[in-house]
Amino acid sequence: MFSPLWGFILSFLWDDSGDDDEEPAAPGDKSELHHTLKNLSLKLNDLSTCNDLIAKHGAALQRSLNELDSLKIPSESGEKLKAVNERATLFRITSNAMINACKDFLELAEIHSRRWQKALNYEQEQRAHLEETIEQLAKQHNSLERAVCNTPGGPVDPSKSLSEGSFLTSKGENSEEDEDTEYFDAMEDSASFITVITESKEDRKAEGGTGSTSVDWTPADNVLDGASFVPKDSCKVKRRARIPDKPNYSLNLWSIMKNCIGRELSRIPMPVNFNEPLSMLQRLTEDLEYHHLLDKAVHCTSSVEQMCLVAAFSVSSYSTTVHRIAKPFNPMLGETFELDRLEDMGLRSLCEQVSHHPPSAAHHVFSKHGWSLWQEITIASKFRGKYISIMPLGAIHLEFQASGNHYVWRKSTSTVHNIIVGKLWIDQSGDIEIVNHKTKDRCQLKFVPYSYFSKEAARKVTGVVSDGNGKAHYVLSGSWDEQMEYSKIVHSSPSSDGKQKTVYQTLPAKLLWRKYPLPENAENMYYFSELALTLNEQEDGVAPTDSRLRPDQRLMEKGRWDEANTEKQRLEEKQRLSRRRRLETCAASCGGEDEKESDCYTPLWFEKRLDPLTGEMACMYKGGYWEAKEKKDWHMCPNIF
Repeated sequence: MFSPLWGFILSFLWDDSGDDDEEPAAPGDKSELHHTLKNLSLKLNDLSTCNDLIAKHGAALQRSLNELDSLKIPSESGEKLKAVNERATLFRITSNAMINACKDFLELAEIHSRRWQKALNYEQEQRAHLEETIEQLAKQHNSLERAVCNTPGGPVDPSKSLSEGSFLTSKGENSEEDEDTEYFDAMEDSASFITVITESKEDRKAEGGTGSTSVDWTPADNVLDGASFVPKDSCKVKRRARIPDKPNYSLNLWSIMKNCIGRELSRIPMPVNFNEPLSMLQRLTEDLEYHHLLDKAVHCTSSVEQMCLVAAFSVSSYSTTVHRIAKPFNPMLGETFELDRLEDMGLRSLCEQVSHHPPSAAHHVFSKHGWSLWQEITIASKFRGKYISIMPLGAIHLEFQASGNHYVWRKSTSTVHNIIVGKLWIDQSGDIEIVNHKTKDRCQLKFVPYSYFSKEAARKVTGVVSDGNGKAHYVLSGSWDEQMEYSKIVHSSPSSDGKQKTVYQTLPAKLLWRKYPLPENAENMYYFSELALTLNEQEDGVAPTDSRLRPDQRLMEKGRWDEANTEKQRLEEKQRLSRRRRLETCAASCGGEDEKESDCYTPLWFEKRLDPLTGEMACMYKGGYWEAKEKKDWHMCPNIF
């Protein structure tokens, strides 16, 4: 009825690691109001019974007093009997008044009880009607998608490339649009340049006269087959190639929606049903899947050629997201993840969750091939009803030790569509500028947003690599989920159609990067890549804060989701308690009551420094982790699990 991963909103809007002061909302059910009405009805019956008993006993008392009046008794006793009779009369009057008030209350309570029952029945009918309506809407939505897909010239599946034309043959045929229809503006002229391929002898001579590097870094068309970069016998440790299949768990979305009423989205605990069995730190480490591009870039003596490989690496990090709609586990504060793969990948990677409000992770990578990468990523998001935009904030740094080339760029915006109804799909959009701060070379990458009305292929990426003087050397093209190609520019000129575009004459495109195929049965293993399947594999010697040791995530991977949800609630409560204690300690030592979490928490392996290139404060690796691992000394690590 709903998209099964509607909870992705929470990837980022919902903070499911429980670092807040409120208790989790106790789960209720639809019989709660019935139970309350039943209790009220019982109490009203008790009050009615008491009413009858008071009236009965009051009348008996009055009769007894009247009988005493008829007896001959001494005068002194007669005076006392008279006083008792007066008091009994007052009691009778007061009791009658109370009895009348009780009768009125009973009548009103019975009337309102019937009204409440009618209101409850009405709300139940409306809820059932709403469920049926939404289910019909979802079916109609899917039927329309299939109908348009079967229309000649009209593919609308965003997972497939678009043909040259649009399914609307002309703007004039566009009927009156539904104001709720979701689409981006048509991007028919999305690129800021036009590419013309040439193979003339003059251009070949021009290519030879540009002073090309003696190092041939150009990949052959079949070089990116995966095996050529990770020889089967190069790794002494045998890595796992599969995980337990994802169980088919049903989830009642309404049971979660009830907890949303009157609460902030950031304080709604989400079940693991919306997750994949990896943490955000592990997802961040997945950016290194195509590290061989940087290993190859080390040997480039031409900075613009090196820029092409760096650009391909930046695009490759999005290839894992095309099928991965489930949200990763939000890391606990102080959680870490290491990837110690010097033998087979030639690198060491360390991530640490350095902040929880807002969620922020620091990452540092060292490669024995001669490069280092570091970043601090904070996630910002905007929920827009039918889709959610996720904006990673923070700069990514890449430095090559031999040449001193230092590249800086930022991630693009990710958008998850069909949050409420329909099939979820993800898109990347926006511009990325990669700058080499040593040579001032630049690469402008454009992620073209998908549109039903565009002639562009889905998930298209275009770019131009220019040197420090602004001269363009290479054109990049491809898609962020499949491959990237590069074309050497031999001539450029302004466009003759007056559209403020540059025409680049290029040599034929050559393959720069291609995505590895997914493992067999990947659709039942959360669409994990070969690298992703190994990230949560248990290893000895890691820090006690490592994501591999997170119990709820491990239980989910094993398919024990009910136990995982229970364990997740325990971890959230534990983190809430730790945060309260930390803030209380900070307030007591500082004499204030409004200290922020960032003022009271210090990361273990990273520290805040001023980034001289961006002018921003960012967490950078301060050292000590790998030395602690070698000594097997983790006494400084907090107990977060």
